[in-house]
Amino acid sequence: MATPPLVLDVVCLCAAWCGTCREYEATFAELQQALPQHRYRWIDIEDEADFVGDVDVETFPTLLVAWQGQVMFAGPVLPRLGDAQRLIEVQQHQAERGQVPGAALLNLPADQIDAFEVLARSL
Repeated sequence: MATPPLVLDVVCLCAAWCGTCREYEATFAELQQALPQHRYRWIDIEDEADFVGDVDVETFPTLLVAWQGQVMFAGPVLPRLGDAQRLIEVQQHQAERGQVPGAALLNLPADQIDAFEVLARSL
């Protein structure tokens, strides 16, 4: 029996007022077309503030990549398709090997690691 494909949650955290986010929206759609096996969600941090919780987005766009509720990556990304696609592919390969980075490797303050983990578990 074939192993089911690994599915990552790929979330873009943006704001409607952010020009870079508006430009990135098309790139995010292209990313979905390039790697359609994953779940994608575009979250406006102001419109969905209750859902985002205590996540503090300082740089837009910010991506959250999670697998089975575990944060694989959380941070700002350049608005380029190739960069985002490579990021997702690396996270997918790590998850396939069971290599989920420890919280310390996320390079975030402890409160933000907790906030991103809460968000990842709610996806």
